[in-house]
Amino acid sequence: MSGTQGMLAEAFSATVNAATNPPPNPEDHGSKAHHVNGGKGGFVNPWDSWHDAGIVAILKGIMHYRKTHGVTGPKTDPAPNVVKPTFPTTRSATDTQFRATWLGHACFYVEFPGGLRVLFDPVFSDRCSPVQFMGPKRYTKIPCEIADIPVVDIVCISHNHYDHTDYGTIVKLQELHPKVHFFVPLGDKQWFTRSGFHNCTELDWWDVREVVLDPSNEGQKTTVGFLPCQHTSGRGLTDRSMTLWGSWSIESGGKKVYFAGDTGYRAVPQESAGKDDYAEEYKHLPVCPAFKQIGELRGGFDLGLIPIGAYVPRWIMSPMHADPKDAVNIFVDTKCTKAIAMHWGTWVLTDEPVMEPPERLRRALKEKGIDETGVFDVLDIGGSKDF
Repeated sequence: MSGTQGMLAEAFSATVNAATNPPPNPEDHGSKAHHVNGGKGGFVNPWDSWHDAGIVAILKGIMHYRKTHGVTGPKTDPAPNVVKPTFPTTRSATDTQFRATWLGHACFYVEFPGGLRVLFDPVFSDRCSPVQFMGPKRYTKIPCEIADIPVVDIVCISHNHYDHTDYGTIVKLQELHPKVHFFVPLGDKQWFTRSGFHNCTELDWWDVREVVLDPSNEGQKTTVGFLPCQHTSGRGLTDRSMTLWGSWSIESGGKKVYFAGDTGYRAVPQESAGKDDYAEEYKHLPVCPAFKQIGELRGGFDLGLIPIGAYVPRWIMSPMHADPKDAVNIFVDTKCTKAIAMHWGTWVLTDEPVMEPPERLRRALKEKGIDETGVFDVLDIGGSKDF
């Protein structure tokens, strides 16, 4: 599909309002335990499931792991299959399509019944880096160009790491879709505004907004909610965790999607390396309670978009990146009916073989007694699934 064909569908300007009947919040919501000095000092993961070694210790740990294991990076051959996606060029309030397309890493394009089109964590650049002449480079190509996407109403950003927030991609999106509205974590609006993107709403954990896209269709409302996850943020050496990170809930046209963002589930000790860290001896390790809160207070999701990759060395990555067993637990905790895997198969960020996460996901589903096909699926990059 050409970029010209892709622009046939009309975009609407979003009107963003406070929720008229907001869903319940956790009992401890008012304490804002994730804020440091009211947010002026940044943010934290306020749970026992989190362990922050700091960026220097993380880099040293990775180098030590590679030296002791004689590796220089993961096996990237074979690589995930990449297919060119197809998109509808028209839409209306009577659309019944509910479809998700994985565009690599954490980028999804979701078509909701009634016509809403949402793009999550779009990164179309070759490198997830401050510059394009160095930094992590794609080992799988992009499945399409930004211009091939026919219409984008809303873009949701989980956090400001370069593999989730890409300046070049956002510039192109604004150019092609000038009415697009960005939803971002608390603290990120300043960067968006400074960069020239003014259709932007920032939210704190558990905040909810109602969005009306087409004033002529008053019955078609969208609810956007920002929810917790366990991660960090930062685009330089001095701004770590100074802006918030999180996950997203989007409800529109009678369908509800949970986008888990980039997240860990539990922190495992170094001594567990090479072992099953879900074995009996590690069952005492605390898990992030936010996911069960999400399931209890906001759950009933028709679809979850959940990360399964970037987890080796496990003891270093586990606080911030879910492995397949963690991902299945997040799926269960958040009460998703179906799910699609993400956050793998695009950049070399960690040391597991690139095709390992899908295989481990199948095993994790089987161990949990969940159907290995049709419930929590793995797609080709560029592949779509209708629900």
